Amino acid sequence: MNVDGVFSGGGIKGIALIGAYEVLEDRGFTFKRLAGTSAGAIIAAFIAAGYTSKEIADMMRDMDLNKLLDRRRTLLPFHLAKWLLLYYKMGLYRGDLLEEWIKNKLADKGVHTFKDLPPDTLKVIASDLSTGNILVLPDDLEHYGIPKEIFPVSRAIRMSCSIPYFFEPIKLRSLSGTNIVVDGGILSNFPIWLFQKDEQKQLRPVIGIKLSNRVEQHGKQTINNGLQLFESLFHTMKDAHDARYISRKHEKNIIFIPTEETFAAEFSINEQKKEALLEKGRVRAQQFLQSWTY
Repeated sequence: MNVDGVFSGGGIKGIALIGAYEVLEDRGFTFKRLAGTSAGAIIAAFIAAGYTSKEIADMMRDMDLNKLLDRRRTLLPFHLAKWLLLYYKMGLYRGDLLEEWIKNKLADKGVHTFKDLPPDTLKVIASDLSTGNILVLPDDLEHYGIPKEIFPVSRAIRMSCSIPYFFEPIKLRSLSGTNIVVDGGILSNFPIWLFQKDEQKQLRPVIGIKLSNRVEQHGKQTINNGLQLFESLFHTMKDAHDARYISRKHEKNIIFIPTEETFAAEFSINEQKKEALLEKGRVRAQQFLQSWTY
């Protein structure tokens, strides 16, 4: 069955998306168009490039995620230098190794730029902090005077994955100047609105995979200190925009995978936790398909 797929962001939690994709793939679902944010953008890009769920899962199993954390070289110890990196570079880690890893994996399937994919196959979400706008890649590149066909897919994914203060933001240079671009989850962590619009007739079913509970099952935020305030601010920014588009009508097409036990930036995750996330994705997808109809 041909469908369109939307994958939410969630950092390391995104491993659960692979488990859900595995079940959908086994049931004969084929994704014609894909959209994703952050970790969801990585999975969407790999699927668009032709990777199977088994190949993606093996990649994640074999990868030491800590190796993607590339610190800048400094004369100071990291525990002191990190404050300077946060101030001047706006991130603890560069993000170059993450982009290089994605670039090499896509190249193995013959994908380098967006022209190597069928038109409109892949949509990636990033956040342009300079203008305060959601950035849909590659579509919105024309507003920056950048030909979308020649833009590297790996660079678009890195932009979508640039967790604020964790990875350095991307400086998108165009004829009009330089724009600061960060993680798409800041403005739209689950861009189901790209394919599921009430005023338009859908070409095919849209299935979303979201790393959270259903909207009505979200617990109340506990805010008693500055750290909890920052966490709640980020959580609200991440989900408030998309919640407007997830009505009861749309919920029936979404696989919800709660993953509160794992941190989004838990790059030191062990093999046992990886397998647990994969299995959670499988279980939730199987439960979803038991009652899903279109």
